[in-house]
Amino acid sequence: MGDARNLVRRALLLVGLERDLVEDAVLIVSELVTNAVLYGDAPYELVVRVDSVEVVCMVVDAGAARPMPRGADTQAESGRGLLIVAELSAGLYGCIPHGFATCPGLAGKATWFALPRTEGRR
Repeated sequence: MGDARNLVRRALLLVGLERDLVEDAVLIVSELVTNAVLYGDAPYELVVRVDSVEVVCMVVDAGAARPMPRGADTQAESGRGLLIVAELSAGLYGCIPHGFATCPGLAGKATWFALPRTEGRR
């Protein structure tokens, strides 16, 4: 997970995005990568796209099970990842069937989020 966080942080800072936006993206990527590793299947891909309007990140894995938000149990040590994703992305996230860029013909799913590049986005 640390490699994914570092990669996203460096890439987004290199294109000149604001630190708050970068840190939100890093946290969300960390949650999605963790879910892919814990509940999905290898291989894994991380896709980051930045344009003038938004930042979109996808974590692709070969597992069939789609991530599902759980209720917020304040005593649990886990289970809040998708709630964090939903909050930070203002609901701009989801999971779709998706192929792999590096493994043509391999089917998987992409869990994604988008963060607008505008001021006051939350």
